[in-house]
Amino acid sequence: MFGGLGFGELILILIIALVIFGPGKLPEVGKALGKSIGEFKGALKKAEDTIKVELEEETKKQEQEKSQDNGENRDNIEVKTKQY
Repeated sequence: MFGGLGFGELILILIIALVIFGPGKLPEVGKALGKSIGEFKGALKKAEDTIKVELEEETKKQEQEKSQDNGENRDNIEVKTKQY
């Protein structure tokens, strides 16, 4: 169901949390946990977006360098052929 946890395991975790935190504190703990998970997902998404942008920039840079190298090679070939 949730990452390999079945219904029975989730009920057991809920009972243990209820015993540890009590019925008054449990909603606050759940809210804080949910907020933390949401913030973590947001940070993870931001990191993924940053990595994608950097990879795209690096790929474009490599393609430009490769095309410049090919252009220089063609210029060198033209110069050598004109010399003969």
